[in-house]
Amino acid sequence: MSAFAESFETAAELIVHADAVLLHTVALSLQVSGTACLAAAGVGLALGAWLAVARFPGHRALIWLLNTLLALPSVVVGLIVYLLLSRGGPLGSWGILFTPTAMVIAQTILVLPVIAALTRQLVGDSLRDGGDQLRSMGAGPMACALLMLLHDRWAVLTILIAAFGRAIAEVGAVMIVGGNIAGVTRVMTTSIALETSKGDLPLAMALGIVLLAVVGVVNLFIGFAQRGHGSALAGVR
Repeated sequence: MSAFAESFETAAELIVHADAVLLHTVALSLQVSGTACLAAAGVGLALGAWLAVARFPGHRALIWLLNTLLALPSVVVGLIVYLLLSRGGPLGSWGILFTPTAMVIAQTILVLPVIAALTRQLVGDSLRDGGDQLRSMGAGPMACALLMLLHDRWAVLTILIAAFGRAIAEVGAVMIVGGNIAGVTRVMTTSIALETSKGDLPLAMALGIVLLAVVGVVNLFIGFAQRGHGSALAGVR
C-alpha cells in the first residue's frame, strides 16, 4: 500500500473515532476564526457603510488603501501584531503574545479590510439602485447606508462567511503570534504545516480533510446566502 493510501486510511480512522487532538485543534480553529470575524464585522460593516456615503478630502485615497489591504499578506499582519504585543512592544504589558487572544487580534486585522471593502461596494451599489426613494423620505446618508445593509442582509451574510473562510484558511499570522503551541495555540493550518514537517502524515491529512470540509461548508453557505439574496430581490420586485 502506498504512503498516501496508508495516510488516508489512518486519517479517516482519526476522524471517525474523534481523536482528541484532532477535535481540540478543530475546535480552537473555529473559535479563533469565528471570534475574529465577529469582531471585524462590528467595525467593518460600519466602516464600509460610512465610506459608501461619506465625502471628504482623501476619501478616494482611503478607499484605495482599503482595497490595497485586501491583498495584505497574513505574515505581514502577524509581524505587526507580534511587534506590538512582544515584551518590548507598546502593548507588551498585556501579556497576551502566544495566546489565542493574540491570534484573534491578528485574524481580526486580516479580515477587517475584506468586510469593509465588500460592504462599501454593496452599499454603494444598493444606494444607486434604491437610494433616491430613501432620501425622498428624509433619511440621512448614514441612515440610508444602514437601511441598505438591513435590506441586503443575505449579501451581508455572504460577506461575513467569505471573511470567515479567509480567516480559517490562513496560516502565517496565527503561527507568528500564536507560536503553534500544542494544546494551546495550535490550529488546523499550523498543525498541518508542523505535522507534515515532522512526518506525521496521517494527522496532517486528517486535519487537511476537516479543513477542506469546513471550507466546503463555508462555500455552501455562501451559495445559500446568494440564493436567498436573489430571492429577496425577486420578492421586492
